[in-house]
Amino acid sequence: MSNATVVLDAGDGNITARIHNNHVVFPVLSYTYPLKLLSPRIQQDGVAVVYMMTYGGGLVGGDRISLSINVEQDAQLVLLSQGSTKVFKARSGVRAAARSTARPPDSTTMQRLDVSIAAGGALFLLPDPVTCFRNASYRQAQTFRLAHGASAALLDWYTSGRRARGEEWAFARYYSVNEVFVSSVRSARDVVLLEAMGTESASDVCGEFLPRRTLADRMGPYSCYATLLLYGPLVQGVIRELEDRVQKITVFQVREPLDVLWSLSPVSGQTNGRIVRVAGKETEEVKKWLSDALRGGLVSVIGDEVYSKTFI
Repeated sequence: MSNATVVLDAGDGNITARIHNNHVVFPVLSYTYPLKLLSPRIQQDGVAVVYMMTYGGGLVGGDRISLSINVEQDAQLVLLSQGSTKVFKARSGVRAAARSTARPPDSTTMQRLDVSIAAGGALFLLPDPVTCFRNASYRQAQTFRLAHGASAALLDWYTSGRRARGEEWAFARYYSVNEVFVSSVRSARDVVLLEAMGTESASDVCGEFLPRRTLADRMGPYSCYATLLLYGPLVQGVIRELEDRVQKITVFQVREPLDVLWSLSPVSGQTNGRIVRVAGKETEEVKKWLSDALRGGLVSVIGDEVYSKTFI
């Protein structure tokens, strides 16, 4: 029997997480430039951590990343990043890592994530946020397929850019779509599309011309937005804690926008799923809110050692 070698295109990666003697092992853990995957040793049984990174600490316009993940029965995988995913506009002299079979390269950076989670398995996707630099264009598509009895905590968030350099909502385009299927039935689809507007005026219904609202006008005063999807038996502790918080909220009028806003809503057709949306004036405030909200429910599942690696 021949041992065929799997050839990966630039930016491709594959992960298979499997339980063996109470430890999570990786029959498959492969990647190609500019993607890099690292798994540190941890003491917690039944859980593994993988860091998804890129060489050079960011993605240049035209880069393509495609990662496939298979979490097998009863395995638990925590997928993290080291620092925010920085998206640069294409620069002269920089060769994009576009896949060989793709259409002619353009300046859009693309990331795709395809995940399958078996019964009893879990994925805790808790990366740092995406930060698009001035004039950058970013497109992301993430698909999650969960078997009955699988669990997931899926965080997708982004910032306004490099505020210290005056780049607030200065990117050209940000597009993200997340789809979740449970037992082959689509339970959630979340789409975010942000596009910079031109300086020309727009006509209202009366024929008068009004200045277009910039992306900063539309997104302010907040500079960080997050969506967190929770589903399955292993995240019910988190859901209960969030529902307790909702019950304690007092509704009142405020003169100034709150530093952090958040909401909790059910996943359509699923009794054990919730969607959390968060907006904050500062990225660190959103990070702290997420860390506090998830801590109690997740530490009991993945352990203190693993949780301490999140939201650093």
